[in-house]
Amino acid sequence: MRRFLFALVVVALPAAHAAGAPARVPDQPTKESILGWMNTYRLHPDPDRLPTAVRAMSRLGLITDPEGSGVYVGFIAGVIAANPDKADALIAKMFPLPAEHHWAIVRAIAFSNRPDWRILMQRVAARMPERHVMMDRYLAGKLPRPEDAPIEKDETWGEKMRAQLSLAKYFSKPPKDTAFALTPDLLDTLWGYYFATGNERPLARIILMLRWSKERDAIEKLTLGSMAKYTLAINASRSSDLLAKLKRAATQEQPEGVKPVLAEVIDAAEAVDTGKLRSEALAAIEDLKRRGPGSRRDVSLWGQVGEGALAIGCIAAAVAGQVELGIPCVVGGAATSAALRLWDGQK
Repeated sequence: MRRFLFALVVVALPAAHAAGAPARVPDQPTKESILGWMNTYRLHPDPDRLPTAVRAMSRLGLITDPEGSGVYVGFIAGVIAANPDKADALIAKMFPLPAEHHWAIVRAIAFSNRPDWRILMQRVAARMPERHVMMDRYLAGKLPRPEDAPIEKDETWGEKMRAQLSLAKYFSKPPKDTAFALTPDLLDTLWGYYFATGNERPLARIILMLRWSKERDAIEKLTLGSMAKYTLAINASRSSDLLAKLKRAATQEQPEGVKPVLAEVIDAAEAVDTGKLRSEALAAIEDLKRRGPGSRRDVSLWGQVGEGALAIGCIAAAVAGQVELGIPCVVGGAATSAALRLWDGQK
């Protein structure tokens, strides 16, 4: 049996008033200035500076790791989505870009969720011939996009039971799965899209993840739910408009499992008491890792926690003490080392 160790490293730098944040990304931006610009972009949209920012992301290695660049890809996708009339010109100005970073442009176009994203991708395909396989798979629906992530609906207990007991599970070929994996990269991507647009759609999906903070079976969902809870609270403690949106969401119809957790988030944000949420998240993850899935403890039915290395990403971090809203960063991020990807070998 594999044993997995999950550890969370959180560093939140002091945040200042939004007026101190860079409203315009400089011509030769640093990691800190890019993140600072992203932090307040939705308050001061400046899409014409996106190409400069993307080239700097490439130069600084911020979009080198496809599994650790979600916040940047989500941000690029959001700007593309919010500026349909400028999208072609913005993308054109991102080049020349090293071929190894073209994946980020392809993914951002697909993640933009524009009605014409396929057409947009086809128009820029000639600039990225090394990524034709990737583009073809997105165009054919064989690669998942955030909209495909199973956030809105969980399997019912009965559906899980039937899946466990069905003979088809053992004798039939598994169906082609194009669902977006429930990884921290998904949470990072949604935050990036929100920072670029201020759109409540990605925010609403993060709020829906809150029900998973009470998850008793799947470590992936518990991790995402816990980190959604923490990042919503710490970001809302630094952003009055985000806090107002959370309060408005609390007055709207929400799934039963979301309401009490959202109330905790709002309370923690108003009291600037987020350390407790971090401690609770770590304790819950450690408990599930140690004792196994809750439903297995109850009815001895489910298997062990799924194998694989998980990264606990999307941790809020202010940038250089200059910004109001903390961006969720990933391993190697400018402001903080937000998570460690840890696992044990065979034991």
